[in-house]
Amino acid sequence: MNFWETVLSAFLASLLAIILGGLHTIGAFRRRRPKEPPLDKGFIPWLGYAIQFRKSPAEFLERMRKKHGDIFTVLVGGNYINFVADPHTHEPLMKEPKEKLDFEQFSSTVVHNAFGFQPTQVHHQAVQTISKRFLNGQHLNELNQVMMEKLQISMLKGHGPGNGEKTWHQAGLFHFSYKTIFQAGFLSLFGTKSDKERGSKENSVETNLAQCAETFEIFHKFDHYFPQLAVKLLDPAGKTETQKLQSVLWDILSVDKLYQRDDINSWVVENDREMVNIGMTEKMRTQFLLLLLWASQANTGPATFWIILFLLKHPEAMKAVREELDRVLKETGQEVKPGNPFLSLSLDKIKTPLLDSAIQETLRLKGSVFIIRGVMEDIDIKMGDGKEYTLRKGDTLFLFPYIGLHMDPEIYPEPQTFKYDRFINPDGTKKEFYKNGKLLKHYIMPFGGGSTMCPGRYFAVSEMKMFVILMLVYFDMELVNAEEDMPPTDEMRCGFGAASPSRDIQFRYRLRCSD
Repeated sequence: MNFWETVLSAFLASLLAIILGGLHTIGAFRRRRPKEPPLDKGFIPWLGYAIQFRKSPAEFLERMRKKHGDIFTVLVGGNYINFVADPHTHEPLMKEPKEKLDFEQFSSTVVHNAFGFQPTQVHHQAVQTISKRFLNGQHLNELNQVMMEKLQISMLKGHGPGNGEKTWHQAGLFHFSYKTIFQAGFLSLFGTKSDKERGSKENSVETNLAQCAETFEIFHKFDHYFPQLAVKLLDPAGKTETQKLQSVLWDILSVDKLYQRDDINSWVVENDREMVNIGMTEKMRTQFLLLLLWASQANTGPATFWIILFLLKHPEAMKAVREELDRVLKETGQEVKPGNPFLSLSLDKIKTPLLDSAIQETLRLKGSVFIIRGVMEDIDIKMGDGKEYTLRKGDTLFLFPYIGLHMDPEIYPEPQTFKYDRFINPDGTKKEFYKNGKLLKHYIMPFGGGSTMCPGRYFAVSEMKMFVILMLVYFDMELVNAEEDMPPTDEMRCGFGAASPSRDIQFRYRLRCSD
């Protein structure tokens, strides 16, 4: 063999190695091993089903489930995702140690992409520990009292019970709900402008509400981009816009400005102190505060929108829940009328089974969260029907309770239908739910599960509950167009918590208090 033949042979061998290596990298040679779930790579190398998954995750996963059953593996953008829909398998999987199934790598990536800092297990544990302390028990009760006051300030400003004004007001229900609960949540958690900066009490209220309204508009724009930002799918224009929005929010939440405010909640203060102890810089602490703001506000606003809309669309539900709340007011000796003080209700001391059920039903229908784990080693799992499968090291595990649990007709007959009393028995006790004849311990999972379950879930539900209570006892409400269809959900937010509507819907409201 002469020199050029040798060179050509070496070149061809190298080229073949590169091609084969590339094909191996994009999964062209992956085959299903014994005991592994059904494997579906689609027809496009590396991409697989990325386009379909991004366009409509819920629709795609439901289609794959009908094709393959309750467990399958699909190729999505170079990643092999194991989807498990069997609800009896969820709890055992979420109990697996991080050495087998790890959440930290995924969550760290999302936080870094969206908020600009790289968290560690130490940060995660600190937030979990502080949240369990300050968003539970007596601390939660105290926060709820502050939140109820701030909600009434935000909700009633300009047409409060003190003036008896009963004219109709019109607004977009989503914008109204989200803005109102954001204003109250921001003031409850991050405090109010310092006494040095405010004049009369009336001016103080106006100033704080105006500031929160401006902050909300910026936050709402940032939240719109969040799903794409979290997974780095923004186009150049989107990246530029989100960077501007982040800069404005970081300025509002800067550590220096934060501690010039009054009545900052202990949850925020203690989290920041712990970040100082861990060694965070001032810049990282500010970035972390934006994470706290997003985590506390991004889902409650959309959720309250859906709760109110479902009640408006189902008059029998509105009537039943309102009668329950009127009874609560009577039992606590309170009345909504001109000149009366704000309502004061302790959520832990009142019984509202119908409202609680309506909230759960809304979260079942509109709460869609991905529970994601990295498969750190080959792991065997056992399904509810007794079949066993092996998940491969390096893959990703996806649990999506919305498909595998919330929309299962065996667990929830007519799963697409809103039934406000679905979660209670006729005698008011909580209903139990079954799958394949076995009792389900976790029959609704809008806040994730396991050690990574949302640590602020109790406060989130409290916010929703207080918002609905106050809206129903203070206002008459109606849709501007009662025949208008429910707006579809924004598919881009699928898997990130409470769904957002793809468009707003107009409603009217006026005070219902008696003279």
